[in-house]
Amino acid sequence: MSSTADVTHPGAADLDATSLIVLRAVADNGTITAAAAALGFSQPALSQQVRRAEARAGMALVERTGRGIRLTAAGRLLARHGTTIATTLEAARGELAELRGLRSGRVRLMAFPSASPTVVPEFMAEMTARHPGVQVSFVEAEPPEAVRAVREDRADLALTFSYPGDRSDPHRESARGLEVGTIGVDPMHVVLPARHPLAVRDAVDLADLAGERWIAGCPRCRGHLLELCDVAGFAPTIAVETDNFVAVEELVASGLGVAVLPGLAVESAGARRGVAVRATVNDDRRTLHLVAAKGGTGVPAVAVAADLLTRLVGRRVAGSAGLNIDSDA
Repeated sequence: MSSTADVTHPGAADLDATSLIVLRAVADNGTITAAAAALGFSQPALSQQVRRAEARAGMALVERTGRGIRLTAAGRLLARHGTTIATTLEAARGELAELRGLRSGRVRLMAFPSASPTVVPEFMAEMTARHPGVQVSFVEAEPPEAVRAVREDRADLALTFSYPGDRSDPHRESARGLEVGTIGVDPMHVVLPARHPLAVRDAVDLADLAGERWIAGCPRCRGHLLELCDVAGFAPTIAVETDNFVAVEELVASGLGVAVLPGLAVESAGARRGVAVRATVNDDRRTLHLVAAKGGTGVPAVAVAADLLTRLVGRRVAGSAGLNIDSDA
């Protein structure tokens, strides 16, 4: 393929939706062959489509890089519009599916780890039972990656969380132009060895744990722990870091430290032997969000999924608000 366009009418920019979707596929897949396979085109047909787009745009849209190709600045610009068009077309297909009784469609969900064993199985089971024609897939991801996946059209919905004062909150700049809704709050809990002196209390002040060794979680959770302890007037001594919630509770049960976990994480770990879970006196919490592409919830299958996730999350976090566990059996 030539890296320059055979331009008949420079600046005509008589573009069509197919051309933009083709450019998006090239951007996503990196080669003409892979893009053709993704769209169900033959390689010659897709190459011809790119050449036609270049002629209409009046400038080169792809360039060779060794054995592969990449989009030029103009190609990348048009590919971004291809993402918007693909979302709009999916919405149109979805509306037709709704008229057919939601017998088809797809929902690609990403969600954070503590939602994987709690909210997600119930969501997928209920979607399958109610709408067996809708294809539902799930990939576990932390919020920054999940938000990015929605923007890049690798996910239709992202279940995410944010902490108060989080400087790396992915729902700010990186979520600009997306639909971000708040669907619940997940209370934070102190996790103590069952025989810890403070386990007799219904709620624990973090300031009373200033001299303890701490078990920290994922990088963003660790940042929130530092923030909570700073507000309580001390810097925690972090002995161990792990993003495995079961491991956190087992480490606490072994007397290696104390921890702070959100309710869904406590639920996902289950009741571990030798652990006491208590509320914090400051009613600490994280906020739960549902992220979709702009107009994405106009797709009926996605709209139904978003509504179901909102209801399931609300029910789960309401149940964890008064969580108080003693497991020393």
